[in-house]
Amino acid sequence: MNNHQHPAGSITTPFWTRKTGVVLIMFIVIGAFYVVREHFSHVYPYLPYLILLICPLMHFFGHGHGVHDHGNQAQANKEEK
Repeated sequence: MNNHQHPAGSITTPFWTRKTGVVLIMFIVIGAFYVVREHFSHVYPYLPYLILLICPLMHFFGHGHGVHDHGNQAQANKEEK
């Protein structure tokens, strides 16, 4: 369905592969490192509870329980009858 033609010189590279994208990603990574480093002492006492909180969320979303795909189920019910 994507049949339109691009002129030879109009193809653009993705943002994260350009110099400005790489520089921005580096600043974000460095900033995130320093934020985590400075505030780790505040999060550290609650780390076991955060890990226990993440477990059910990973189980729920990892197995696809959070996906509601009723279209295929309705089609399967029609085929069974």
